[in-house]
Amino acid sequence: MGNHTGEFAALATTVLWTFTALSFEQAAKRIGSLAVNILRLSLALVFYCILSIFRNGHIFPEGIDMHGWVWLSVSGIIGFVLGDFCLFSAYALIGSRIANLFMALAPPLATLFGWIILGEKFSLRGLLGMAITLTGIIIVVLRRPGNKFNFHYSGKGMLFGLGAAAGQAIGLVFSKYGMRDADPFTSSQIRVIAGTIGFIVLFAIMNKWSLLKPAFNRPSTLGFVTAGSFLGPFLGVSFSLMAIKHTTTGIASTIMALVPVLLIPPAIILLKEKVTLRDILGSVIAVCGVAIFFI
Repeated sequence: MGNHTGEFAALATTVLWTFTALSFEQAAKRIGSLAVNILRLSLALVFYCILSIFRNGHIFPEGIDMHGWVWLSVSGIIGFVLGDFCLFSAYALIGSRIANLFMALAPPLATLFGWIILGEKFSLRGLLGMAITLTGIIIVVLRRPGNKFNFHYSGKGMLFGLGAAAGQAIGLVFSKYGMRDADPFTSSQIRVIAGTIGFIVLFAIMNKWSLLKPAFNRPSTLGFVTAGSFLGPFLGVSFSLMAIKHTTTGIASTIMALVPVLLIPPAIILLKEKVTLRDILGSVIAVCGVAIFFI
């Protein structure tokens, strides 16, 4: 993969998260997003523990110092719990389309926090690639005719959208800060442990345990959650840490923000949605922006 290991890992993450989104969408329609969140992290933790046993002979991560445990755990809480809670709250208040528009702020925020916290440098070419890619993504997210962004949306919903973008950005930066030279899969396991505990506490506070019952009464739903957990919080998150280990958080998060673009073909094939000229234009622009990272 030459000198572009991080960029290729980010592309792999994007592909994995695309299939994850399709799986979790089907599961969330059946049992709700809150139930999907705690189940996906719990199942991902099982996958990590199995991998750890085969690799190291231990269930839990080893070889990570206190610095790593603290900052990776903080990253897991911010990214998996607070970030996702804000994202799904934004879905409910302003809709998934506008919420995803706010998520396009994650890459520039990751660049800003990466510069402040990690001292990361960013070239003019990198900034150009980010700007072009995000332009394409925004065009795709705003693809529905007549549904242009305006300020009549819930102020609380927009704050949740901003919180979701900030949670993803800060989570990535703290992951890189805590991971240093550690193995991405081991580091991801610590993040998932913290995220799982965080969601258990959240469920206990909100008393939402009854939401989990339908999942175990519907094998197909549990199948979607299991597939999404394997591809997303297990493989996808690990590849995302591999990406930020080998490139800047800004570049990695920009490439990983391509999920709305990659979701277009499955939406056409599986959901029979119609593709528009705006979809095509936005996708081409986004891909051209990503290509700049590889020049």
